[in-house]
Amino acid sequence: MRQPATLHLGFALVLLACGNSKGGGSAPGTGGASATGGAVGTGGMQGTGGVPASGGSTGAGGTQGSGGVTGTGGKTGTGGGGGTGGATGTGGSTAGSGSTGTIARDASPDVNIGNDGGVKTDTGPVVDTASGADGASGPCPAGWSLTWSDEFDGASGANADSNKWVYETGNGSGGWGNSELEYYRSQNGVLDGNGNLVITAKQETYSGFNYTSARLKTQGKSTWTYGHIESRIKIPYGQGVWPAFWLLGDDINTVSWPGCGEVDVMENIGKEPTKVHGTMHGPNYSGGAGPTATYTLPGSGKFADDFHVFAIEWEASVIRWYVDGTLYSTKTPADIGSGNTWVFDKPFFILLNFAVGGGWPGNPDSTTTFPQTMTVDYVRVCQR
Repeated sequence: MRQPATLHLGFALVLLACGNSKGGGSAPGTGGASATGGAVGTGGMQGTGGVPASGGSTGAGGTQGSGGVTGTGGKTGTGGGGGTGGATGTGGSTAGSGSTGTIARDASPDVNIGNDGGVKTDTGPVVDTASGADGASGPCPAGWSLTWSDEFDGASGANADSNKWVYETGNGSGGWGNSELEYYRSQNGVLDGNGNLVITAKQETYSGFNYTSARLKTQGKSTWTYGHIESRIKIPYGQGVWPAFWLLGDDINTVSWPGCGEVDVMENIGKEPTKVHGTMHGPNYSGGAGPTATYTLPGSGKFADDFHVFAIEWEASVIRWYVDGTLYSTKTPADIGSGNTWVFDKPFFILLNFAVGGGWPGNPDSTTTFPQTMTVDYVRVCQR
């Protein structure tokens, strides 16, 4: 997530929470120093990284009109989450390259990696909003193979698989570097028994804070260099809410944030119910200076109305952002500024969190309702 002008809130704090330094200082990571830098930008993710700046350009490309297929719902496999319905995601302006291609899925049997670490074959197809325009479905786009996933199968009320996820707790340093208001607790991020992880933000007094929520990461469990990384999520909405799906460089404890790099696959500030942001942060291009793009949902609906698939396609010297299978942004070393270092050819770990308040989204007001939920159907990593 972006950090305020001084520090990517979520990320710098990410280190802090888990002990890794997220920014330059003792950020909340897994324990390191809290980030020293990384301006919070106007938004910036809450890890050590920052959420995409105040909005970010929508990219130069033309609108996509063809977007992702509507999808009939959530996973129909043996333990898949029964999503309420696939997002229609048809449009959105294509930033960066302006390519209008959608993601075509392999039509082969769906193989998922279960919570027990074993491989399971679904009894039915995975039908999601990132399916290709030809209707083919599968856990990965054509040409990619599933190497890691969490379908969030398990008993209602159980925490996420401890072999895959670490819960960060507390409020980090300075609200995770972003002046956030929540206190993260593992109790706020649990399975619903229907194949989903539900992160609930509550307005309640706990340990001196007025809000609680949850934040999870794969740091210390799994990291990846390159891949198609996606999650199907139904986000919340309202003034002051800030859901995010993002990545941080695994060397954050050594080089701090933003030197470790940060990729915001999806960030939303609740007062913009039809927009999500995709951003990258690195040395000398973090916070408000991080290359970013904004995807606007076509039509009259808002993202909180249904599930949508948020993804990046990350390869050597290029990262592409997608919503519901539609490409809307492409970033390469040419986008980070002359003389700056591209720090995205190394291992990164994944984070999911639901922040409340902060410099970028602003704080909740009388129009904001609680509790609010961020519902995650799955997280998948596919590699070539």
